[in-house]
Amino acid sequence: MAGTTDQDVIELLLVQHEQIRALITQVRTETGDVKRESFEDLLRLLAVHETAEEEVVHPTARRKIANGERVVDARLNEESQAKDELSELYDLGVDHSEFDTRFAALADAVEKHASHEESEEFPGLRRELPADDLQKMAGAVRAAEAVAPTRPHPAAGESAVAQMLLGPPVAVFDRVRDAFRDWGKTNKGS
Repeated sequence: MAGTTDQDVIELLLVQHEQIRALITQVRTETGDVKRESFEDLLRLLAVHETAEEEVVHPTARRKIANGERVVDARLNEESQAKDELSELYDLGVDHSEFDTRFAALADAVEKHASHEESEEFPGLRRELPADDLQKMAGAVRAAEAVAPTRPHPAAGESAVAQMLLGPPVAVFDRVRDAFRDWGKTNKGS
């Protein structure tokens, strides 16, 4: 994931939000293999990003910010819906006749989700936590992302406990699948 070790968690997540927005634009505007690869990159980024938020950021926000329960529950609901739709879009494939319409709806939902985090959750965390804690949280997010699944797994749920128990074994499966896919791409002509 992007970022430097001196970033705090909010700076790190904002950089990732911009990467997500850029990948959404690529999926909307590209065709063929470039579109497929951009969608796969978006899928991976969203999967690890949301897993890390569910393990590290949301539990802290729930405890520390004003109206934390309400804010986090709304974000988890949005993330659950996005996982379901991402999984279905992945199964459909970028060449399916319904993909672009369904992707447009998902992209709008992802943008609203990011905007809600940026306007409700992140300012509360910045207000309530010392800078040192925010920087340590960035390290925890990076660690969570390193072992996070690279595909959405809606059945796993959104709780931090579920992500920590199910995430690493599922992540191994996802990363092996990714390695085979990437190997296959580079060895087509061999």
